[in-house]
Formats: sequence, structure tokens, C-alpha cells
Amino acid sequence: MDLELHGKTALVTGGSQGIGYATASVLANEGCDIILVARTKEELEGAAKTLGDQSGTSILPVVADLAQRGVAENLVSQFPHVDILINNAGSISPGRLSEITDEGWRTAWDLKVFGYIDMCRHFYAAMAQRGGGVIINVVGTAAHAKDPAYICGVTGNAALVAFSQSLGSDSHRDGIRVIAVNPGPVATTRRLRYEAYLEKSERERGPSLPFNRLAEPEEIGSAVAFLCSPRSAYTSGTALSIDGGLAATVAPI
Repeated sequence: MDLELHGKTALVTGGSQGIGYATASVLANEGCDIILVARTKEELEGAAKTLGDQSGTSILPVVADLAQRGVAENLVSQFPHVDILINNAGSISPGRLSEITDEGWRTAWDLKVFGYIDMCRHFYAAMAQRGGGVIINVVGTAAHAKDPAYICGVTGNAALVAFSQSLGSDSHRDGIRVIAVNPGPVATTRRLRYEAYLEKSERERGPSLPFNRLAEPEEIGSAVAFLCSPRSAYTSGTALSIDGGLAATVAPI
């Protein structure tokens, strides 16, 4: 299916690996020029080269730490022509309330919560001035699962889902669509860190997962690309869970 994205420019944060990289790959193969943003230069440049070789489109790597104030404003001043913004950068460590320090809360939220909000604030204004655009916030099903062993992520994700729904409920007035995507368990390094915290291997947990496996990053990336496209032009102000049905289940007592 042609997603009618050829010639669009997409900025993807956290784009050097995992869901960000997979999303950038799908968009590039659909003909988008990609601005790939991440904090680690060597890994980012390697990812950009691989994507460029595979897709033949323009892949521009940009090293930036979105937890730092002023970075979002600098990015939009460099790239005011962005049509699609994918907010994906963010890593919130697991832990119960008693296990997370003040610094842990603030460090995690500076990147994922305030980082997303800052990017939305600045790029939304630029998109509105140009007549439209699409913003996808990759959040996570922790917003619904309410896992006390991931309380910092639960709280941050819930805030971002509400933020995305609120912004996207009225963004059509500016020709902009805003959507939250909530991946469930995905085969990324971040997920494996969480499993290590729980001291359970993926092999042990596999049978309890939908379809007896984790989702692949490409499955999330393909859904995000579709939501970005004119094929999904009436989608805004909502949150899509891609978790094999986990959000619809109730844990046994």
C-alpha cells in the first residue's frame, strides 16, 4: 500500500535503535526524508548510514539531548519544514515508589515527559504556521497497566497520553493531527532492562505474552507510519495501544 508520504520530511527522536529506528526505516522506505535525532553520536551516525543505504532517501543524523532546555527550540529553528514529528526518545527506569530517588524522577521526566511537551510546543507552532502536520507521541501501555514496579513510567506515560489526547482533540483547527501510540512489550534493549529488574527472562515469560512473543519494533513502526499518512487522515486526539490485547486483560488475583 502506498502511504502517500513521498517527499515528506519526518523528524524522529530516539532514532538510533528500537522503535525509533524501525519507524524511521518504514518512513524512509515510503519516500520520506528523515531527520534522525539521538544522544549517542557513533550509534546515530551508523544508523543513519544504514537507513540511507537501504532507502536511498536523505537521512540526516542530529546529535541532541532532548532533556536539556532549549534543544527543542534549536531543532525547530533548524528544521521548520518538518511535516511529521515522531517523539520517541525516553528511558524511564523501573522501580517502586521507595526505590526511585528525587533525581531519578526528574531525570526521567526531563527527557520523556518534558522533552515530548517541549518538542510538541515548538513544532506544533511551526506546523500551524505552515498549514498542517502530524505529531505522533510514542508513549507506552504502562499508562493503562498501572504497574507499581514501574511507577515513574506509569505516571509519566499517563500524563503524555492525556496531553496527546487533549492537544489532538482541537488540533484539526490548525490542520494538525496529534496521536499517542502505546506499545506493549517490544523486543528492545529497554524492555530487556525491565525484565532484568523483575529477574524473569523472556523465555520464562514468553508463554504468558500474547502470541507467545514480544512485539517486533517493525510492527510498531509500521503502525506509526500508517497513522502519519493521509490513509489515516481522520485520526487525532486518541491513543492506540499495540500490545496484543494486554491492555484489555485483567491480571489474575
